[in-house]
Amino acid sequence: MMQLGRRHVLAAGLVAAGSAQAQAPWPGDRPISFVVPFPPGGGTDVMARAMVPYLEKHLPGARFVILNRPGAGAEVGYTAVATAPPDGLTMGVVIIPSLQTITIERQPRYRLEDFAYLGSVVDDPGGFFVAPDSPLRTLSDLAAMARSQSGIVSVGTAGIGSDDHLLMIAFERAARARMTHVPFTGQAPTVTALLGRHITVAAMNIGESLELVRQGQARPLAQAAADRGTLAPEIPTFREQGFDIIGGVVRGIVVPAATPAPIRARLEAALAAMMADPGWQADALRLGQPLRAMSGDELRRYVMAEADSLRRLWAERPWKDD
Repeated sequence: MMQLGRRHVLAAGLVAAGSAQAQAPWPGDRPISFVVPFPPGGGTDVMARAMVPYLEKHLPGARFVILNRPGAGAEVGYTAVATAPPDGLTMGVVIIPSLQTITIERQPRYRLEDFAYLGSVVDDPGGFFVAPDSPLRTLSDLAAMARSQSGIVSVGTAGIGSDDHLLMIAFERAARARMTHVPFTGQAPTVTALLGRHITVAAMNIGESLELVRQGQARPLAQAAADRGTLAPEIPTFREQGFDIIGGVVRGIVVPAATPAPIRARLEAALAAMMADPGWQADALRLGQPLRAMSGDELRRYVMAEADSLRRLWAERPWKDD
């Protein structure tokens, strides 16, 4: 008789369990690895760790363990999820647009089609921040400085092809100016460079930067949201200052594409229940995580549409050259 490994046996049990009632206990005694493609401490990691109690609440019997897999601009983490056994024991966070930009810049070990999309969690707008003593007060000030001192204005980002980098490119095009791109491996070194006055501007997401603003370590120039919203109503938008730019990051949840449909359905239902949970909504607000709920199908369509748009931008302005 053929012998099956534990993961195969567990997967078979999960498929059977998927047809049972929604509150049936999650089978198996092994935790689900929740892959975060960045080091601990950043906005994505904070979001994932805060999600775990709510996912466990809405998926009875399941346990989640955060697995930080940083490297290569998130490619290492994405690949870890895409190539994991499709048995319900691995899920992960993906970041739009870096999920797509990596596949445009090079040939990674994953494709966008290698994931089953469960839904989105956060839509965090980008923004420009300066040191508290910077002479820059508005985007017009920044544009004027960039035009008068081409290449002197430096912008720190979380890496080539990140949403921060794309925001910088969009501003350059709108302002008809050029700035110097300074890519880092994440937000923490970007903040260090800003505090040390080694860069002129830090391009960072609003939600994960508000605490810096509250502590007086950074001053916002603008947020790239459609409107000021409830997260940071005191920060003016790019549009308000005459620059028609919207940009930021969407954080979504995926599993390997071959994960059986019943398992995906239970995980997606747990994610949707978490997003509707008043406790999670309150915690997300406290942590500066602006929520945006999309179903798995909606997120997949969004990812593919954004990929098409980014390919067109790449044809016009290959950002890897920055």
